[in-house]
Parts: sequence; structure tokens; C-alpha cells
Amino acid sequence: MIELKDKSIEQCLNEPLDYMENMDVVIVGHVDHGKSTILGRLLADTGSLPEGKLEQVRERCRRNSKPFEYAFLSDALKDEQSQGITIDSARCFLKTGNRKYIIIDAPGHIEFLKNMVTGASRADTALLVVAADEGIRENSRRHGFMLSMLGIKQVAVLINKMDLAGYDENVYRNIINEYGEFLAKIDIFPSFYIPVSGMCGDNIIKPSERMLWYDGNTVLEALNAFKVEKLPENKPFRMPVQDVYKFTAERDVRRIVAGTIVSGRVNVGDEVVFYPSGKKSRVNTIEAFRKERQLSAGPGIASGFTLTEQIYVKQGEMAALNVQSKPRVSARIKVSLFWLGKQPMEMNKDYLIKLGTAKTGVRIEEIHRIIDASNLESGTKDKIERNDVADCILKLDREIAFDLSSEIAETSRFVIVDGYEIAGGGIIQETLSNITWQSGKVSYEDRCRNINQKGMVIWFTGLSGSGKSTIAIELEKELVQRRKIVYRLDGDNIRQGLNSDLGFSEEDRNENIRRIAEVAALFKDAGVITLVSFISPYRKMREFARKRSGREGFYEVYVKADIETCSHRDPKGLYEKAKKGEICNFTGVSSVYETPDNPELVLDTTVLSVEESVNNVMTLILQYYTIGRETYDNQGGNSRSRQHRKHSRGGLQGKPQM
Repeated sequence: MIELKDKSIEQCLNEPLDYMENMDVVIVGHVDHGKSTILGRLLADTGSLPEGKLEQVRERCRRNSKPFEYAFLSDALKDEQSQGITIDSARCFLKTGNRKYIIIDAPGHIEFLKNMVTGASRADTALLVVAADEGIRENSRRHGFMLSMLGIKQVAVLINKMDLAGYDENVYRNIINEYGEFLAKIDIFPSFYIPVSGMCGDNIIKPSERMLWYDGNTVLEALNAFKVEKLPENKPFRMPVQDVYKFTAERDVRRIVAGTIVSGRVNVGDEVVFYPSGKKSRVNTIEAFRKERQLSAGPGIASGFTLTEQIYVKQGEMAALNVQSKPRVSARIKVSLFWLGKQPMEMNKDYLIKLGTAKTGVRIEEIHRIIDASNLESGTKDKIERNDVADCILKLDREIAFDLSSEIAETSRFVIVDGYEIAGGGIIQETLSNITWQSGKVSYEDRCRNINQKGMVIWFTGLSGSGKSTIAIELEKELVQRRKIVYRLDGDNIRQGLNSDLGFSEEDRNENIRRIAEVAALFKDAGVITLVSFISPYRKMREFARKRSGREGFYEVYVKADIETCSHRDPKGLYEKAKKGEICNFTGVSSVYETPDNPELVLDTTVLSVEESVNNVMTLILQYYTIGRETYDNQGGNSRSRQHRKHSRGGLQGKPQM
């Protein structure tokens, strides 16, 4: 906690803040251009440091025989002081007059640009730092471009290290002309160009006596002149659903839909609609932590509300009001995207997109153009390199709700995750709803409720002769006897019709599985239990099928048997013919079979009987139905739930009941 000059920390904490304005400011600049020094000087000269902090840092520098730098006041990490590089977005707090500032010291080194993006996304205002002795550099332009994409328009350019340029006005004017021309091309028009010296304190809070040719604002005056961006209360209500909290203690039956309101306002009695599901209900109560129940809640507040009619809502949906404009819903979006990953963003590679609380798989469908953010030159490439900005079309694994950047900026921003790291981000420019799936007026839940069962896919994979079809046939019979809606897909009913044009080359095998995966996904969406029985030898295509159907309710069953057993069971003598070369591309002989890495169920048919195998699959199905959709989601249903995986070698006693 930072204290105000002549006031104690306790006084600052207890001071009424109803009249105080809050402003988030991001300070960015190329590495070694002195932004941390400016920030340190700003904190020191305004008396915004804790008591004794300045003397403490000076003494530490003296003991370590290193020169004191104002940057050390803001660089909190030890590595930052030893390397001279700001590594993470550090927040500093400053309070002057009736305004509180949170100043985000965002990294300038190219290695840490993604941290800068994280910091800048929370800012109302930006300070762009350019060193007078070095002038405009690549990151100076890149930072400007990214601030433009994030919609930050209140900008002051601080031309630092004027002491190293002899306080020359011509140096100042030349940078204004060069940088101003570039920034204008990306729709940034700085309110101030301020010549400063962070090290010497020129024009930080007091006018410089060494630059009498400049009669404009100081940095502090510029900050005070900026307007605080009001939270978008006048825009349509949007609240990404973070979670649904259920209570059972003392007969508390509340289900609180929780999240942070991004824009607009919600009132008790309002009819809310959740997207993309389209489910509706009315707000019964508005809940807040350790507060009395309220009648209304607005933007920037972590809130929760109960509903008059209990409906199933899950994380990732977007709450809106029925009487207002609704968010866009699509699985295909046109975006402006900046890439910071170590590896290029490539076509046909799977990534994760996160927007609000929604997250799903994503891949590039089409790259329209690539822009070099440092010079604004554009061209075409088949991949997005590090530091490139791209206009492209993204294809998502499922529909999500969002707004366009021109409508509500906060709900148009997204990040892309490659592996376990944020590697890029951007804004949504356009939804391609005219080409997307038409959702209709009947939801998946409606269909499942109508037939009293949930859709699922049981994907049997294994060598020819392992027992896939035999088990699937008996399982289908068992499910029908239990009055379940089930359909079996295998070579007999697929290759004679839908896939009759395909052969057995690797390319045709992949296309065969792709088509089957699409059909299975449709059947699952209709609420049907779908049994898929194909060799499906390649892991990547089985994973494609899983993603296409959605990870919840998709179960890979590896029907395991060795070549000798499969050959012995083969009544058509296909293995013998393959060994003699009479059949080409025969899986297990002349073509590879890639064993599943993490199937939900392994059926070793050299040990298990058909009846035992069927019983084990029935147990898997029973678990899915018993757990229920809500509990499954809470246990991580968007990823594979390993509690379902049974590596079975012994049979079950009796038949499982549904």
C-alpha cells in the first residue's frame, strides 16, 4: 500500500473514497528506453512511496557497490534489478488530489510482450516512452499497434533521456514528426508529446529549467488532464458466467449464477438469456459477498443472482437481457490477431481460445493478410510468425458468445493458448454467421429431455478380428432391450453407401474416419447413443472424432487382441492374403495401427468373453448417466474424466442396471 505525502497508511486506508476517481494507466516502451526510471521518479517526486523506501533502496545500492537507479523503486522482482529488464507487469499505486492511479509498468523487452498485453488490457490510458538518444524502435511501433487494437486512445508520448540528447528541441521535434505519422496510420492521436528526463526529473512533476523552449504539460499534469473512462453501464448487459454455486447447508437451495458484469446493468425481475444455449429465466435475487441483497448490479462488480426458474447453466455462457441486443453466437469468426508465441501459429494445428470465461479448441481456417506491426507492411503467408499481426478466420470447436470490437470491446477480446502458454490474442471484427451452423429453436438439452437420454459416442477401435463389431452388435441389442435409442456405425453400413467412393490408402482411411466422425457427432447431438466400430488406425483421426463430438460423452474403447488371435478368428482369410501380398495396406500387416494412448476402456478379448466385454461397456455407459451432466462438468467434463477409464481384464458379476 502506497501512502500519500503527509498522511499515514492508516489514514489512507480509512479515508472515504466515494469521491475518488480511479484510473488505470499502462506505461510501455522499448527495452532500455527508461519507462521504469520515469515511473520510479514519478513515485518519488510525488511522495507516493512508503516511508523510508527511497532511503532503503539507496542504502541497498551503496552496500552492493552499484549506482542507484530510480527504476529500482518500481521493479519489484530481484531478477529485474540484476538484469535491468522489467519482467512482469508490476502495479504501482499513486494518489493525487481526487484521483487514484494504478500504473501498470508493462514490459518493453520482446521476450515479455505477452505480459505487456495482459497489463495493457486493463488500462484506460497509456504512456508511450521513446528514448531521445535512440529514437523510434521496433517495439515502439509494436506497442502502439497493440494499444490501438486494445482500444486505448488516451495516449501521451514521453520522449525520455533528453539529457543524453543535450536537451535539443530538434531531436524532440523529429521524433514527434516520425512517431506521429506512424501512430496516425493506426488511429492513435496522442494528446501530449512531453520531453522528459526520468533520471534528472525534468518535466516529470515540475517544468524543466533546462528546456525553456517547451511550455506544455508535465507528466503529472498530463495524467490529471486525462478523463477517466466510465464503465460501460449504458451498453447492453453482459456477464460471462464464471460458475454456478449450489448450497445445501441448513436447507439452503439457492443456485447462484456468478460472474463479473462487463457492461450494462441487471435488476431483480429482469429476464436474462444465456448464450449460446439460449436458455431463459428471470432474476429472483441479486447476491453479493458479505453484503445485503441488492436490487441492481452494474459493471465491474463480481456479482451473482438466483433465478425464478431453475435451468441448467454452465461456465462459459454469456448472460444478457432479453429486451436488449443479444451477443453474437458463432463457431467461425473473423479476427485481428497478434502472435507472440515462440513457434509460428500454423494452419491445421489445434490451439485453445479463451474469451471471457468461455474456452474451446480453435484452428486457423484462412489467413487473409499478415501485417508487420513495426512498419505496417502487409503480405500473405501460410502461417503467422512471431510479432506478426494477422487478419484471419478462426474455426472453433463449438459456438461461443461474444460481441464485435465495434460494439462492446471487452467482450470481443480473446487470447490464444498454445500448449500451456498464452501465445497471442486479438479482437473479433466480424462473425461469419451467414456460413455457420443454424442453431434453430430446439437445443441439445431439449432433445435429450424429449427422449429421456443423453447423446454419447462409444468409439470401438482395434485390429480387424479383435472383436469390435461382435461386441458392438451385442451391445446394441442390449441397449434396445433397455429401451434406449441407439445406432451402430460400422463398415457394413458406411462403406456400402456414404463412403463407397473411398479406398484403403492412408488419405482415404482418414477421409473415411472424418466422415464417420461427422455423422457420429450429429447422432450424438440428436441424443442418440452411437456405437462406432472401425479399425480407425491413426491416433490423430480418433482425436479428431473426439473433438468433433465434444469431449463430454465421447468414450474411446480399445478392443485389444494380438495378430495371432485376430488371424485365428478371421473366417475370410484376410490376414493370410495380406501376408502373401494379395491385399495391400492391410492394418497390422502392411499398414500401421497406432495403439490408443489413453482410452477410457480397454477390452482384452483374449481374456474377456463377449458377454463380459458388453457388461464392461454397459458399466461405462451407466457411469455417464449416473454422474449427470452438471456433476460431470464440475469434475472437469471439458477434458477427459479419467475416473471412467477401466482397464478390464476380469468380467463383471451380473448385468449393470440403468
